[in-house]
Amino acid sequence: MSHPPPPDFGPTSASHFDVVIVGAGISGLGSAHHLLEQRPDTTFVLLESQPGFGGTWRTHRYPGARSDSDLYTYGYRFKPWTGAPIATREEIVGYLGAVVRDDGLDRFIRYEHTVTDAQWSSDEGRWTLRVRRGDGAILTLTAGFLWMCQGYYRHDLGYTPEWPGRERFTGPVVHPQNWPDDLDVAGRRVVVVGSGATAATLIPALVPDCAHVTMLQRSPTYFFIGQNANELADTLRQLDIPAEWTHEIVRRKSIADLELLNRFALEYPDLARAELLQPIRDIVGEEFDVDTHFTPRYQPWRQRIALVPNGDLFHAIREGRVSVVTDEIESFTDTGFALRSGATLDADVIVTATGFTMNVLGDIAFRVDDVALDFASCVTYRGLMFTGVPNLVEVFGYFRASWTLRVDLIGDFVCGLLRHMSERGATTVTPTLRVGDEGMTRIPWIDPEEFNPGYLRRALALLPSQGDRDPWRHAVSYEIERTTLPKVDWDDGSLIFGTTASERR
Repeated sequence: MSHPPPPDFGPTSASHFDVVIVGAGISGLGSAHHLLEQRPDTTFVLLESQPGFGGTWRTHRYPGARSDSDLYTYGYRFKPWTGAPIATREEIVGYLGAVVRDDGLDRFIRYEHTVTDAQWSSDEGRWTLRVRRGDGAILTLTAGFLWMCQGYYRHDLGYTPEWPGRERFTGPVVHPQNWPDDLDVAGRRVVVVGSGATAATLIPALVPDCAHVTMLQRSPTYFFIGQNANELADTLRQLDIPAEWTHEIVRRKSIADLELLNRFALEYPDLARAELLQPIRDIVGEEFDVDTHFTPRYQPWRQRIALVPNGDLFHAIREGRVSVVTDEIESFTDTGFALRSGATLDADVIVTATGFTMNVLGDIAFRVDDVALDFASCVTYRGLMFTGVPNLVEVFGYFRASWTLRVDLIGDFVCGLLRHMSERGATTVTPTLRVGDEGMTRIPWIDPEEFNPGYLRRALALLPSQGDRDPWRHAVSYEIERTTLPKVDWDDGSLIFGTTASERR
């Protein structure tokens, strides 16, 4: 069935949609596909603050930007991936562009439209959104349901610690999220501050042009090392198996392998650590101090583990083109950094690959019936809805698996919820603690003993809590949710369905 395009709206007009999707990155585009496929008569629009689609893959333009998950699971279940498992930024943008073309999503996306305020009215049973357009015009539109797909970090503001003496260093200091197109690193000494996936991706891409690259880290991170190829996928293609079958078979195998690895790491952390470090030792050689520079202080999977395809970072270290310094920064100097150990580190260019700044519900000012939303006081419903917040779902992906696996699951969940509301004749749905749940123990959005990256620790006090029982837990596990989310009991009393006062009249 062809889907009616959304009406155009100008600077002063107000338009209404059944659903507004906030964000046209990998979450928003996938969500729009599911809505088109499963609820074809639903009117909707995607509001995207950037000038084009892609989200993370539009923001991150630094050299070598690539996925840190395999594309058989990071790609959508409905769109076969036909390339190497680890993809470049350009390949991922091309993949997303094919989804936009296949579904005709350009009809539904409004670029350079930033939601600044969202007000829920119980009397009207709808959200009123204040939207700032790229030309400065302020628009107002309304939505029966909000699908938040804005991602978990601020695209315009990466996280850089406040080190003293910044004014002393006269060279460029760049965060990868804001990589300048005209930055010249040819023949220069570059210090990359950071130890995560961004640093491990960026450094090998810089090596061919730079005089030398130094990876300066406060503490190490775990990495997978593997070939950027999938033998099973290659075999299936050689046998002319249809792309859809190949994608699904390899996707299932990748998921099963990852779940096995997750359980192994959690049950046998010392063995997992040894297995992760041995390939690094094999590449860098016996003389390199792996214990100091690549043995993290935490157990495996307490933070995300990125894949380094073909071990390119470690080969550059072995060849002497990259140095690793594990130390803390005391201050900037005229020529680089003074370190806590007393050493100094000279640089012509400094790159701060030091992480993200999380946003909370897109940094939108939310109000529910004229009361400002205190998001931290909410309890999450299955990690995707929130007590006291009607008609809203947020997509927050997995840490130990590909983000997009949850995009597909939540797509099914939202479409099922909308279908159930229609069958009941309900226009509102609000997660609400049942009488027996009100006194339950509350724990943080993510248990820091289970997962504790810096960007999450910095924002944890701003996020909702979770409970000690379903459906108030935030499982953060595809292995669990692929079974539980499709079998949600809509009428267990934790979701209050209703109509507006005007509808009842």
